[in-house]
Amino acid sequence: MGSTLEIGDKAPEFALPDQHGKTVSLKNFKGKQIVLYFYPKDDTPGCTKESCDFRDVESQIVRAGAVIVGVSMDGQDSHQKFIKKYGLPFPLLSDEDASISKSYGVYKEKNMYGRKSWGIERSTFVIDPAGTLKAVFRKVKVDGHADEVLTALKS
Repeated sequence: MGSTLEIGDKAPEFALPDQHGKTVSLKNFKGKQIVLYFYPKDDTPGCTKESCDFRDVESQIVRAGAVIVGVSMDGQDSHQKFIKKYGLPFPLLSDEDASISKSYGVYKEKNMYGRKSWGIERSTFVIDPAGTLKAVFRKVKVDGHADEVLTALKS
């Protein structure tokens, strides 16, 4: 389920606590584009680079009429530290039971050095103001990703 999401599909609804415990849902962003990015873990090398790249283009993303929202399975304390350490200007949501990650099809079995574990596969969804998927990036390579997203927003 979920992994079949494609451009033009309705974005699955979500309602998750942000770093302050405030519930953030898809409905909060009616009329805006959303860059919803799922990442494996706070303060790990790839996730830090990706989040900082988004931070660095955030003003351009906002100018394109969009908001950035990050999602991982980390809890609020972890998110608060991560945001503070890198000055991230956007909310990070806690999907601790992976329910939203599953609905977006990004919760996958991963194989690291022969050890299998379940977690989030780095993925980004651009959602248009009507709540429809405008762009889908799976198995994201961090380098250049923020620019790809900007291009998708402006298209």
